[in-house]
Formats: sequence, C-alpha cells, structure tokens
Amino acid sequence: MKFIVSSSALSAHLQGISRVINSKNALPILDCFLFELQDGVLTVTVSDSETTMVTTLEVVESDADGRFAIAARTLLDALKEIPEQPLTFNIDLHTLELTIQYQNGKYNLVGQNADEFPTPAALSENAVCVDMDAQVLMNGINRAIFATADDELRPVMNGIYFDITTESITMVASDGHKLVRSKTAAAHGNERAAFILPKKPALLLKNILPKESGQVNIEFDDRNAVFTLANYHMSCRLIEGRYPNYNSVIPKNNPNKITIDRQQLIGALRRVSIFSSQASSLIKLRIGADKMIINAQDIDFSTSAEEALVCQYAGNPMEIGFKSTFLIDILNNIPSDEVLIELADPSRAGVITPVEQEEDEDLLMLLMPMMLND
Repeated sequence: MKFIVSSSALSAHLQGISRVINSKNALPILDCFLFELQDGVLTVTVSDSETTMVTTLEVVESDADGRFAIAARTLLDALKEIPEQPLTFNIDLHTLELTIQYQNGKYNLVGQNADEFPTPAALSENAVCVDMDAQVLMNGINRAIFATADDELRPVMNGIYFDITTESITMVASDGHKLVRSKTAAAHGNERAAFILPKKPALLLKNILPKESGQVNIEFDDRNAVFTLANYHMSCRLIEGRYPNYNSVIPKNNPNKITIDRQQLIGALRRVSIFSSQASSLIKLRIGADKMIINAQDIDFSTSAEEALVCQYAGNPMEIGFKSTFLIDILNNIPSDEVLIELADPSRAGVITPVEQEEDEDLLMLLMPMMLND
C-alpha cells in the first residue's frame, strides 16, 4: 500500500489531535495514531479509551485502501523537522514495515496491528442533537473552563455543564469558590436537555475550535457525546450525575454596585496581592463614595500594601475579602472594558458581570468571599 500526502497538512492535523494521548497508557496501542486510507481520504484516529478524536485529510495520490497504527510520538517529532513537501508512505500490510520517503531521505518504522485499536461507544437511539456555531461554543468554553474543579469526591464539578432549553444554551462551571454562567441565545435545543462535559475533552475543543468555522453538531445520550466539526470528530464519555442547581447560589438582591475599569483593577490587584499572605492570598476591598481601596498584608513577614482606585459606587460603605488569585482569574475572563461588581454584604458572594454584554450573550461570574479577621 502506498500513498503521498503533504507534510505540513499531515503534521497540522496530527498536532490537532495528539493532545488526546495520555503520557501513560494501560494499552500500548493507545500510544499510536490509527491511519485508515479509503478512496483517497486519510482518516487519523487517537484515543485514551474515554475520549476519541478523528481527523480527515485528502491525500495527493494512493494505490490501495488499508489501515495500520503507528507510534504517535515518533511520527510527530519526525514530521516537525520536515519543511513543506510531499511525503510518500510505503506500507507492507502483512509485516507492517513502513517507509516514509521525503526529499533527501527516508524513515523506516514498524507499525502495529490496527485491529487492536478500541472502537468508541455508539450513542443510543434516544440521543439528543444540538447545533452550535463554532465561535459561540468556543467563547462559552473559554469563559467557563477556568472555573471547573478537580474534586475526586464530587466528580460532577469537574466539567462544564451544558443546560439546553428551547430558547438558549447555558454553559456553567464551578469549583465551589467561583462560578461562571455563560448563556447564549445564539443557539438552542429542540427540547430541554443537559450534559456535563469533562475538562479534558473541553480543553481539546478549546484548542481546535479557533481553526474551525460554521456549525458544530453535538449529539449526546446519558453516557457519551459526539462533537462533529468541519475537520474533526470527537466522541467522549460524559460525567454522570446530577449537577447542582446553579441558579439557587446566585444572590439576587445586591444593593451595593461598583462599576470599575477592568484592566486598572487587574493591575492594582496584581501589585497589591504580592504583599498578601501566601497561604490565603487574601485581599481586602474597602469601598466608599466613588473610591475602592485595595489592601493586603502578611503579618508573618510584616509586609503590607494599599492602593486606591476611582470607581462608580452606589451603596453603603463596606469591606469585603476575596482570594486575589480567584478574582484576577475572573476579571481576566470577562471580555469588557468595565465590570459591574454587585455585593450584598461581606458574607455573601459577589456577582461580577461585564458592563456591556456581547451580542446574544449573558455572562455572569460569582466569587465567594473570605472572612476578614478585623
């Protein structure tokens, strides 16, 4: 079996799917790319047994159909060093001896039996189908993924919750300290449905969606989901379980409202938080008439810092404590020049939203406060 393919096209497609492969696999075949050639189209598959990703590309010419597996790390590293040119693959499908010829040289490898490669689970007949624009899906994942948890005791918190209604799709992530709710009216389902996408496949989508355009087709049942994009196809196991009622933890009546420049606030937090206790990263916000004073101190090392920022404030003077790293994370993931921070009292969560929401989007982030000693 012989085929010719562009080196840069093959390398780009392999790079896109290679993140699926774990550093340590129970099955040696999972360290491989599965190559399948049929009617001039090369399909490459990778899997970690829970998540499977497939990409297709056209070959320049081929003389037969066939399938084989090849060590992923070796092939990726070898292709990285080759500039754009045709690559000729020669494979003996009986001995699995493999030769890759390029302009001034060749690589000799031994492939593995393709039949050992696992097949992904099929969806049930009652699977739900939803279409989303690639950019809308990418924005939702980008906004939410930083707030997912790493909690072995509550696995449902370790992914992004897709809450689908006939009017909108809401993507939610929370680790118990911070929460993101990204709601889009640009996509909706035909019925009420929901699933929890694990963090790894969400990160894989985050990496490939910027190169995609058009619609992403999502099909899912109780256990698995399939994402079909223009150049990629991903199937993954879902997190099973019931996601908490996220709307019930968002405080509704928040009389104290701060409008402030997002970048100025991030800069001040970064400067002041250097002087906070390394154990807690606690910063204190003292808010009064059109002024916010950010304060941090580390009693163990007798260091402290304070910075004042101009803001618009409607409400009673108050003090509230937050973990600086969490607050900076939240502000970094809001696409707006100014943010609105709504507070009720120092013991209730702060609600942070962009002053100007993007089209068809309703983005809300929430951060639990930390107790102040004084």
